[in-house]
Amino acid sequence: MSEPFYITTAISYPNGRPHIGHAYEAIATDVMARFQRARGRDVRLVTGTDEHGLKMFQTARDQGRPTIELADEMSGYFREMYAKLNIGYDCFMRTSDPAHHAASQTLWKAMEASGDLYLDRYEGWYSVRDEAFYDENELTDGEGGVRLSPQGTPVEWTVEESWFFRLSKYQDRLLALYNDQPDFIRPESRRNEVLRFVEGGLKDLSVSRTSFDWGVPVPGSPGHVMYVWVDALTTYLSGLGYPDLDSDFGTFWPANIHMIGKDIVRFHAVYWPAFLMSANLPLPRQVFGHGFLLNRGEKMSKSLGNVVDPMTLAETFGVDALRYYLLREVSFGQDGSYSADAIVRTANADLANSFGNLAQRSLSMIFKNLDGKVSADYAQAQDDLDLIGDVNDMARNCLPAAFEQLAFSSGIEDWIRAVFACNQYVDGQAPWALRKTDPERMRAVLMTLFKVVRTLAIAIRPVVPEAADKLLDQMGIAVDARDFAALADADWLAKLAASGFTVGQPVPIFPRLDLPEGEGEREA
Repeated sequence: MSEPFYITTAISYPNGRPHIGHAYEAIATDVMARFQRARGRDVRLVTGTDEHGLKMFQTARDQGRPTIELADEMSGYFREMYAKLNIGYDCFMRTSDPAHHAASQTLWKAMEASGDLYLDRYEGWYSVRDEAFYDENELTDGEGGVRLSPQGTPVEWTVEESWFFRLSKYQDRLLALYNDQPDFIRPESRRNEVLRFVEGGLKDLSVSRTSFDWGVPVPGSPGHVMYVWVDALTTYLSGLGYPDLDSDFGTFWPANIHMIGKDIVRFHAVYWPAFLMSANLPLPRQVFGHGFLLNRGEKMSKSLGNVVDPMTLAETFGVDALRYYLLREVSFGQDGSYSADAIVRTANADLANSFGNLAQRSLSMIFKNLDGKVSADYAQAQDDLDLIGDVNDMARNCLPAAFEQLAFSSGIEDWIRAVFACNQYVDGQAPWALRKTDPERMRAVLMTLFKVVRTLAIAIRPVVPEAADKLLDQMGIAVDARDFAALADADWLAKLAASGFTVGQPVPIFPRLDLPEGEGEREA
């Protein structure tokens, strides 16, 4: 049985419609999941919505409707975005689901059995927007005397009875974890931030609320609901069927990667492993805190009016072009900037002009000059062997090595260099001229191109799955022969030729994009 691989997105808080940051994380996670499937691994991708907490309760109250009704609507927008962006998740877990309540209560009881929960009174600064408590020394003064969290959100003084988790008990164990497993938190800049925070001393954590009832009830403690981070983080377990060991949980836990934004690293790299240690459950192997997407270098905010709907971007530029641009142009883990003109430039240069044109003219020449017939019986020149060897090295070694480390932009750079090499080969061999002077050499060149186009399509398929599949359909490549293992099949072309397959009139897979009216008036 293949080695299991489990990856998660952050569990999004649906107090508003999804923005481009949600799309970026979902795309990166989906690409990694598709890549691992193509590597032959049994993969699970879990995502969902974190629907509890004071913020959702207050919003629904202000709108005069039941909180679950608001949660149903807002959660639906996230599922709609995932469908639009071709995100192939295995489970979309909502924290309002009964199965999630059961999982959260099981985890709570396990922490309670370890003696790590106690009842006390909480007094402190609380951010409704962040669903987080902050110490006095973490706050700054805003306009009008408003106290602000490290995230710039307003905090208010809160006093209520609360259950506490003995987070302080796990300080040394967490530091040992970070030391023994340096890749537990990535990239290194996030690891250093967490190290400094934990080394500064951990205080016990408030993990229940009594001021509202929209949440998972605390077992045996009427009036208390779990505070959002115990509840939300448990989604990574409930999405696999925890606590049932015969479910996917028994096969896929611990997670290989929790993919999250850099603003919530503390909750995932400090609180979450401490909860799991308390419950005697295995720890995830890695927490990766990616950077933010900036709109032309500016952080997105409603006040600036620069918040972009990812659905609009997908409609305007196409899903595959958007997926490709975000992973090609942004070094994953760092902040990155995007703009409409940059998306158009990259998609046209790389996808339409380079790879799309390579595929289109290669298949067109086979269709026109060879009546669409493919063959493995031809004499190969050294130029052919060199190109095939270089493209194979990219697809079997370079790109996979980069993607394994989440270095998507590096892997795609290796891929586009291989595309450029193939286009140079076409220009150098000039098969249109060989048709008259040496038709057998022309056939060898066109079959070499057929081979490398297939390899390039399979390699980039996790990033642009819809376009790659349309191309591979035109090439007669079976659906079950589009993974990395298929690249090692030396007889695939001979078998395809023996099947009687012929190349038809090819259809372009990457249309050229035009800049939407008005977008070109601003500098990138």
